[in-house]
Amino acid sequence: MKTLRYSLLAVLLVLIYSCGGEKEKKEDKEQIKIGTKKEESKSESSAAATIGLTGDDLMQYNIKEIKVKAGQEVTINLRHIGKMDIKVMGHNFVLLKPGVSITEFSLKAAEAGETADWIPDNGAEVIVHTKMIGGGQSTSITFTAPEAGTYDYICSFPGHSALMKGKFIVE
Repeated sequence: MKTLRYSLLAVLLVLIYSCGGEKEKKEDKEQIKIGTKKEESKSESSAAATIGLTGDDLMQYNIKEIKVKAGQEVTINLRHIGKMDIKVMGHNFVLLKPGVSITEFSLKAAEAGETADWIPDNGAEVIVHTKMIGGGQSTSITFTAPEAGTYDYICSFPGHSALMKGKFIVE
């Protein structure tokens, strides 16, 4: 009786294993002839650039260099990935006009204070800026890239521009 059970179990296992079969794997292999270029489909218009920029509680931007084309529509999506409050660790994106000293601008921003959103002289030395945000918040700004050149961008919260800065390169 035991042998019959073991035999039936063995036959059942063989049937289950053999009926399962192998799944046929189909791979779409792309064929490209040597000496030709693959055409890429662009879902976004080349006339627009969207940049995801983050700032954290360690006063760091995730990107130190941004490249765009002159006249291109640019959207900066700034996200504060830290947890600290806006009054302690606020962040923004400030694109300075050519020739503006980061140190001097930062001193003026500290003097302008929170009521001016840390932007001195109603933004006279600024091309564009986002609002100040705190931990977990995000903001966005869309603008037309200025003429070709290299511009500085910073966070204007007091003391942040020493670490939170980068180059905005317009080609």
